[in-house]
Amino acid sequence: MGDGGGVDFLGQYRAISNKLKKRFLRKPNVTEASDQFGSLAVRCENDELPQYAGLCWMAAARCEGSLGNSPGEAWDLVRAGRQFMKAEVKGAKLGCPSPGGEHLQAAINCFSHASSKWQQHRTTEQPSAASPCPLSAGLALELGNALRLDLNRVAEAATQYQKAVELQRCSPLEQLHSLGLLASCKIELGDYDGALSTFNEMVSVAELGGRPYIGTYSDILHRCEITRVLLLLILQPSAQRLPPDLAQVLEKYAWAEECSVPVSYLNEDEFLLLQSLVMASQAHDVDSLQSLEAELWKFLSAEQRDLLRTLVRKMTLSPK
Repeated sequence: MGDGGGVDFLGQYRAISNKLKKRFLRKPNVTEASDQFGSLAVRCENDELPQYAGLCWMAAARCEGSLGNSPGEAWDLVRAGRQFMKAEVKGAKLGCPSPGGEHLQAAINCFSHASSKWQQHRTTEQPSAASPCPLSAGLALELGNALRLDLNRVAEAATQYQKAVELQRCSPLEQLHSLGLLASCKIELGDYDGALSTFNEMVSVAELGGRPYIGTYSDILHRCEITRVLLLLILQPSAQRLPPDLAQVLEKYAWAEECSVPVSYLNEDEFLLLQSLVMASQAHDVDSLQSLEAELWKFLSAEQRDLLRTLVRKMTLSPK
């Protein structure tokens, strides 16, 4: 299509659209038009014209919808959404986002419509199905990742991760993955109360697997344990505001004479360092906190290190 791609595209798009107009004693060939829109979309993709490709896939989706092919309509909408998202990301990287975020909104609308189509089709084909459509959950995750990683729209990404969590209630491991992403978004947004609540939900889901905690469940609980301790120390909720389950989180680290590690997913060094961190925070011992920061560093993820920095900075700046 080259530099004149827009003019060439519009001409071909109109030519295909004209074939769908009803003629006297002649029925339009919708299947052929759908195929031609798809072929034009692929040409636009190859020529790096994602917004035009998105329009073509949307046109193909309308054709599939008129033919009663809901799965085909949904997949064409997904293809359209991905191209609109690609156009938005491309513009953002160049410092020229679409006016009013129209490409992003088109992507969100396409994904939402595709998700609805999948769920409607699943309900029609399997009326007794207990679980929501996993394709819809995957689409929410895909959109969330694009919003967070490519466009730095963390709050909007959190909304999509929350949607994925709700759609994965019958798939614990997948739900835990989405909850972990949601928790990270809340930390990035500075919503530590919300993050703590999300980690509590993760613990509840993970513990349903029963003891002993091994493999992925152990890794998830390990992350939750350390991060909840850090969040609680940052938030410093009063005893009256602290629910019993969260009070128990800190109680494990409250006594210096405690010598056995109370949970299987922490090693002894991690437990002793967290115990020291809790006691130093409660005593407002800034010197000990700064020393513990260096010792704990190698045991923490990047996210947990940021939380530890926040805790030390807060303790350093706040009066006893």
